[in-house]
Amino acid sequence: MTGAESIIEFLESQHVEHVFGYPGGAIMPIYDALYKSPVQHFLCRHEQGAAFAAIGYARASGKTGVCMATSGPGATNLLTALADAKLDSVPIVAITGQVDQAVMGTDAFQEIDVLGLSLAVTKHSILVNEASELQEALRQAFRIASEGRPGPVIIDIPKNIQLGAASATKKTAADHSPMPKPQPSHTISNAAAVALARHLISQAKRPVAYIGGGVTMANAVPQLREFLATTQLPTVSTLKALGSVAGDYPHDLGMIGMHGRQCANLAVQECDLLINLGARFDDRVTGKLADFAPHAKVIHIDIDPAELNKRRRALCGIHGNLREVLPSLQVTTQCDDWRHYCQDLNHQYPLQYRNPEKGIYAPKLLRLISDIMPANSVICPDVGQHQMWVAQHMRFAQPNNHLSSGGLGTMGFSLPAAIGAQIARPSDSVFAISGDGSFMMNVQELGTIKRFSLPVKIIIIDNQRLGMVRQWQQLFFDGCYSETDLSDNPEFCTLAKAFEIPSAYIDRAEQVPDAIDQLLSSQGPFLLHVRIDAAENVWPLVPPGAANHQMLTENN
Repeated sequence: MTGAESIIEFLESQHVEHVFGYPGGAIMPIYDALYKSPVQHFLCRHEQGAAFAAIGYARASGKTGVCMATSGPGATNLLTALADAKLDSVPIVAITGQVDQAVMGTDAFQEIDVLGLSLAVTKHSILVNEASELQEALRQAFRIASEGRPGPVIIDIPKNIQLGAASATKKTAADHSPMPKPQPSHTISNAAAVALARHLISQAKRPVAYIGGGVTMANAVPQLREFLATTQLPTVSTLKALGSVAGDYPHDLGMIGMHGRQCANLAVQECDLLINLGARFDDRVTGKLADFAPHAKVIHIDIDPAELNKRRRALCGIHGNLREVLPSLQVTTQCDDWRHYCQDLNHQYPLQYRNPEKGIYAPKLLRLISDIMPANSVICPDVGQHQMWVAQHMRFAQPNNHLSSGGLGTMGFSLPAAIGAQIARPSDSVFAISGDGSFMMNVQELGTIKRFSLPVKIIIIDNQRLGMVRQWQQLFFDGCYSETDLSDNPEFCTLAKAFEIPSAYIDRAEQVPDAIDQLLSSQGPFLLHVRIDAAENVWPLVPPGAANHQMLTENN
């Protein structure tokens, strides 16, 4: 058996069913071994697209995503997506080919120091130097990617190791069985901290649960919902946590932060206890950190000890897995007046749905789609104004139904991520919602959709501008609209036709109902091109450097 064949055998033993990639010279032996394997390979049209597809696959399924690329530019094209996975804690294993060891260090054709380049954007990076190391390196890569706080791992394999004889290590039954799911590496060890948290929650007069993406990564949504059913705490959520709180929970205030709801931001600013569940006090959530939740004591629970006291000191820090910690915190609370006050805030600051005289108001369109799409649909927004409108106005039954590039904010995310999500969940409807700017970043993946007949629904919210940048230029740069005009975009429906994808174009409100029906009833892929007013902005907005209670709205 060659090293390449042993790699494919390892993937099969771990029940890896799908991989995403793009072949090239230095990884050709692995592709040769893959040719007769039951592992299904999805050829994406750019290595970045392959890695984003692996991210969408991982986030939609809860499994570890796998992508492959050749050396040099193939490997460097993965790095942006790996950085995205690192900042959003997504378990990915990237397998890259490297030039033959005999020419490493000579500036050989398509040679690049993948190990050195990838250290800053991965959880762990491995360069295989000996054939005898290969199997252990693979096991280590999958274990590290999924244990504790998940993240991307890259394993770089020289071509001669792929071609050479595999290590003669004696195989056991364990070598051919799936690696056991990693047990939580961090458990509750500080009973005093848990007791303090219980006391603080039970005595607080104005508590708020601040829910982060760590709830999803811990598979702790059921435990969260049981915790809230007992405590009846008002809740706010980060971008990645949307969908964690049950849709009928009466005390949910929605998203917090720069484009969060006013009621959510105001409640946190007034609370006396903030219970951070797997969030990291990100700057887009806190606004001016010194003025964030200024009256609140903080309980912070996280799987990653580095997050505790990193940006906000916690009176009670618990280093543990939320799936284990939350059941121990189900206590009765004494905050009826506060709950009523938060409900009043919710009613005082409702979501706004204007009716333009003739045009289409994107938030209203997205809410209409949300209200009638299948309950378990997966939404993959890109990055920009439309991303915030999706977060504000669409509803998600589970957090893995909303796949948004949070920490890195990577334009070009939605189309390949939707491809991965559709492959992971072939029976569910998957929507890629993009702006006209971000759509062009990975437009080549329409070819992947065509090749594999993937029924991804694509919605392009087109304002012929780099919308979020234009909004900031309007508000904070004296209306100097430098390089944000995209009025020379291609005709997107013609582009879709080139890939044999049916499409429709709308720019008037009366066209919306028929267009949504056409979109949702399509049995295969469909592209809906929606033209909106270039002057539309996302509201509310916490200005840079401001506190969260200093939000700008459309009327001030």
